[in-house]
Amino acid sequence: MLNFDFYNPTQIVFGKDRIADLSKLVPTDAKVLILVGGASAEKTGTLAEVRQALGARPHSTFSGIEPNPSFETAMQAVQQVRADGFDFLLAVGGGSVIDCAKFIAAAVLFEGDAWDILLKGGRNIKKALPFGTVLTLPATGSEMNNGSVITRRDIGAKLPFRSPHLFPKFSVLDPTKTYTLPPKQLANGVVDAFVHTVEQYLTYPVNSPVQDRFAEGLLQTLIEIGPRLLTDTEADIEPNYDDRANLMWTATLALNGLIGAGVPQDWATHMIGHELTALHNIDHARTLAIVLPAMLHERRVQKQGKLLQYGERVWGIRSGSEDERISAAIEKTRDFFERMGIATRLGAYGLGQEAIDVVVRQLEAHGMTRLSEHGDVTPQVSRRVLEAAL
Repeated sequence: MLNFDFYNPTQIVFGKDRIADLSKLVPTDAKVLILVGGASAEKTGTLAEVRQALGARPHSTFSGIEPNPSFETAMQAVQQVRADGFDFLLAVGGGSVIDCAKFIAAAVLFEGDAWDILLKGGRNIKKALPFGTVLTLPATGSEMNNGSVITRRDIGAKLPFRSPHLFPKFSVLDPTKTYTLPPKQLANGVVDAFVHTVEQYLTYPVNSPVQDRFAEGLLQTLIEIGPRLLTDTEADIEPNYDDRANLMWTATLALNGLIGAGVPQDWATHMIGHELTALHNIDHARTLAIVLPAMLHERRVQKQGKLLQYGERVWGIRSGSEDERISAAIEKTRDFFERMGIATRLGAYGLGQEAIDVVVRQLEAHGMTRLSEHGDVTPQVSRRVLEAAL
């Protein structure tokens, strides 16, 4: 096991009817700006619950945060916070809204051009406004980590950043808030959490059985509940609370830092996926489903030991040569994504060779030239991965 520091101060408030706890979680003297995406939080009654729980605290709402939150929209919220003197942010939504809240929290108090936060990956953040979250779409784990990704549309860039100042003070996780989600968003959440887990697990062995078995348990849970989540969205079927609760908690645990402590990590799939989203506005989880199977095939030698372990422990693959077992594990992964209704080929999204050229140029422009656990996924390797995903 590698050396590590683990720090996570976020309080999780989990279960049915927990939004009422905001009355105790938000400081009584806070002036709150509620951050939301589209109209769903209003239509489903979640926003009304939030406002009721805030009670007499002065508050207002900023809406319009996109599924891939933009720098431009975030800066509008920053202006509102500064103009009206808000001192606490409350993100109500999924990972995109929470990611945007993190940037707003940092940018409000940042001296200089806020774009520099993204250019430096958050290393220049000295302080941030406090914020909490009400999670309605489980997927990214942003509700319990200090990372975020923001898109700048005018230059087609989607850049990650993180800071120890950007952990939510608390996150309310009520699984019933997923009941109104369409199948597409549930599928995205399952695949996003799956790939987050894989990227901290499918690297190389470092004798870390706790992290390995924790990750394998999360993957097995997603494989078990994922297809069921798609069937219980039919109008005449009551959503299964336990499945929704397990999805919500699994997605949180997939990226709260715990399973990645003391083990090598490989975020190459994510970085390539970010470029696809920035350029073509494909849902983040869907870009991961495109890239991961091709990445595993390209890296099958470097990841041999963990791919064999993954195949045996997660998919029960025990027969055949090592090469055959690795191929079977990769195909099982691709098939799982497809069963979740998510296409795994660039062609399914209308993209061909010309799109690959642009993605590779963007990777180079953003310094993504030595990716993976070994730092050896160069732009040339990324090109081969994308070509294998055509």
